[in-house]
Amino acid sequence: MNEYIIVLYFFIFLIQNTVAYREYEIDQEVCFKEEGSFHNDCSQIENNNERYIFYDVNPSEGFNLRRDVYRRFAVLARHLANSNNPKLKNFKLVLPPWSHLYHWTYSDEAELIPWGYYFDVSSLKAFAPVIEMYEFFQEQHKPGKHLTIIDEVYVMKNWDEMMRSGNFINKLEVLKCDQKEPISYFYYTNVTSNNVKCMRFHGPSTLLTEILAASSAKTILFAHAEVALHPTFGDSLYWTARRSLRYNKEMKAVANAFRERHLSSTNEADNIHLADNWQDDKPRRNATGGPYLAVHMRRRDFFFGRPRELPTIEFVAKQISMNLQKLGLSVVFLATDAPPSDVEALKYYLPKNVILVKFTPETRFVEHYKDGGTAIIDQLLCAHARYFIGTGESTFTFRIFEEREILGFPQEATFNILCANENNCKKPTVWKIVY
Repeated sequence: MNEYIIVLYFFIFLIQNTVAYREYEIDQEVCFKEEGSFHNDCSQIENNNERYIFYDVNPSEGFNLRRDVYRRFAVLARHLANSNNPKLKNFKLVLPPWSHLYHWTYSDEAELIPWGYYFDVSSLKAFAPVIEMYEFFQEQHKPGKHLTIIDEVYVMKNWDEMMRSGNFINKLEVLKCDQKEPISYFYYTNVTSNNVKCMRFHGPSTLLTEILAASSAKTILFAHAEVALHPTFGDSLYWTARRSLRYNKEMKAVANAFRERHLSSTNEADNIHLADNWQDDKPRRNATGGPYLAVHMRRRDFFFGRPRELPTIEFVAKQISMNLQKLGLSVVFLATDAPPSDVEALKYYLPKNVILVKFTPETRFVEHYKDGGTAIIDQLLCAHARYFIGTGESTFTFRIFEEREILGFPQEATFNILCANENNCKKPTVWKIVY
């Protein structure tokens, strides 16, 4: 795609979404008295039939795990919408904006990013009744009214007894919190609650239907939502939710332009044909991919958390060289969180005829899309390669596995991970797409 068209896409998207998002971002300067109580004139939710589910995730969880938690709660929202219980049919799932994550490098920790910056929200809505946070403000708040008091908050926690015994059963129990639980909903200082309970929980997200059916609250927040599991794993519903989680056109335009310019790769040449609407996707296994090998080499936190599982840079280079030779290729695309010194070392150990390519975004791209945008472009470029090698136990790699399954690659070209050493070469679990 012509690079001028990409720039035009970028600025149109920037203008439209920044204006829409900032207009409805809650003011953070009123509605609180000195002792933490509230002014009487701050708004509650207006009278209508809509009900809202909010969810929060442990701040230490990364971008790709948060995407996975979204799917668990999107399946819950879809389940409620299809319920015969009239109390449940009007729930909407509010998408928590992307806030600063521990492994992201941008400095403004209070800046909040809507899902539409990264994903096609209309595609998400075709799967389940979801809305952006700014859409919630737009729907429910009158001008000049700033405070949102969540009717009920449940802080989800694992069952210690089950974690110790390994005997897991689906079960929840609501109880009084042992200590005051702070509620800070993604840096919104005036989204709060006077009604916070704790809940020991094990089971799928749909088990929360018990709480929702028994409640008359209009707004309910589940904190530490990562505790809830997928209602099903690996079946058609799991994959339908995943297929609906499509990147937006700006992300795809940037990735496609980079592929064409630096990797000699286009959808037509690579036999990649994806329907415009995910609901029209068909099973296929004949994608060939671009003429390059893609590698996800995770280093930073894994270097300390899983040192025995990580290969040396020299051994990574050896594995890349062997696979390039087997595939008859000379270009490798690298997605990594490694420091520049590791990348330079990798270049040193690779044969001289090998071309190492990385995506280095321009400043304006980083300023707008932050680290999340860069991660998505890396994943898209890995997803379109002739052959992919990831890092074991990395959710970043798992998302690429899924994307390649959706695009229709042969499994042997996808489910590969870097070996730790000559004697430690585990194979990843293969989760085949189901329609």
